[in-house]
Amino acid sequence: MAIAVAIFMGIVIGGLLTYFMLSNSRNSSVVAEYEQKIQQLQLAHQEEIQRAVKKSLNTSRATIKGRVAEQFAPLLPEFEYLPSDAKFLGDPVDYVIFDGYTDWRDGNLPSDAIEVILMDIKSGQARLSQGQLAIAEAIKHGRVRFETLRINVEDDTDMANDDRRPDLSIQQSDDHSNNYFDYDFDKTMLK
Repeated sequence: MAIAVAIFMGIVIGGLLTYFMLSNSRNSSVVAEYEQKIQQLQLAHQEEIQRAVKKSLNTSRATIKGRVAEQFAPLLPEFEYLPSDAKFLGDPVDYVIFDGYTDWRDGNLPSDAIEVILMDIKSGQARLSQGQLAIAEAIKHGRVRFETLRINVEDDTDMANDDRRPDLSIQQSDDHSNNYFDYDFDKTMLK
């Protein structure tokens, strides 16, 4: 009987040793597999970061180039107006152009030859923003006017100590029937 117990104990101990040895090798292969996946994910993450940085830099460069082009547009041969007639705004449109104003000021044109143009400069594949499209639509439908803000300030030198405030009023032209804009005319289409 002692031999049978010894054989049984040997089988149990051998089974346990085999189980732990196989379990250990199986665990080490699973660990190695996961470590390899982790390395692949870290490498993919680094590559994605490099792509994002490169894309960001390219977008930033394009934006800077566009802004420089906006500033120098009146000096380019494609710009059809006198640079002295163009006033830079930047936002929501780049320029307000008072075409003919310089010539009128110098006495070379009548005042009715002056044309006001809102212009935006685009480079590459850039498109008008929603705000710019809304402004173009407002102009197309004649929702444009000229206003004068007249500030009436009294000559009283003691006004700083007074509770009176300047009278700020907007004076509008009484004649709204004249339409000074030709919305169907676009000088860029003359080329």
